[in-house]
Amino acid sequence: MTAEELGELETVLGHHFEKPERLERALTHRSHRQNSAGIDNERLEFLGDRVLGLVASEHLFESSPQWDSGQLSKSLARLVSASSIHAAAQRLNLGGHLRLGLGEEKTGGREKRRLLADAYEAVVGAIYLDAGLPAAAAFLRRTLIDAVLADGVEGLERPDHKSALQEWLQQRGLGAAAYRIKNESGPEHNKTFEVEVWHKGVRLSASQGLSKKEAEQAAARLALDILGQSSEIA
Repeated sequence: MTAEELGELETVLGHHFEKPERLERALTHRSHRQNSAGIDNERLEFLGDRVLGLVASEHLFESSPQWDSGQLSKSLARLVSASSIHAAAQRLNLGGHLRLGLGEEKTGGREKRRLLADAYEAVVGAIYLDAGLPAAAAFLRRTLIDAVLADGVEGLERPDHKSALQEWLQQRGLGAAAYRIKNESGPEHNKTFEVEVWHKGVRLSASQGLSKKEAEQAAARLALDILGQSSEIA
């Protein structure tokens, strides 16, 4: 990674590293040629995962004083789910900066959900080592927590059909589903959205909602119901 590329990524991350090698290591997969020297992101990913758990737990504890431990545990699992972390990594375009071996490069490693989630957690670990918990917490709030909680903490208690559909497909090695807005109707202040779910050229389902998110969730729920009764893409 050149100094210019490093600087551009630091701008996106919102953190300037005192030791830039920490960021480079956070983006180095074990398949990379330097792995023979033990330079990869697995230890940083381990650390970042623990920092993420702590920061997210504290955030939920402070923002939801009415919740019991069961509600906190369930909501924490949603907040730090693989889907949430993967989405955060995508928003930061971490895939474009990963240091991969030739095999991973050829098999689409830059888009693999697990690799991207691991890289995100490794970046969290790198920021923590570089500047401490406040910097890591600020990064997590800005890049993950605020996005997941855009509709409030109450949203964590609602079923996440999009994540469930993605996990269903991922477990079968089928890749990701795509959501397309088919139609918008009604006045600007009270629109209805119709959204379709597609997978590799096949329309799985369609549904409506008063927001894009609501329509996507409804369409994903319907797709899961249909897939439970059909082996069309299995």
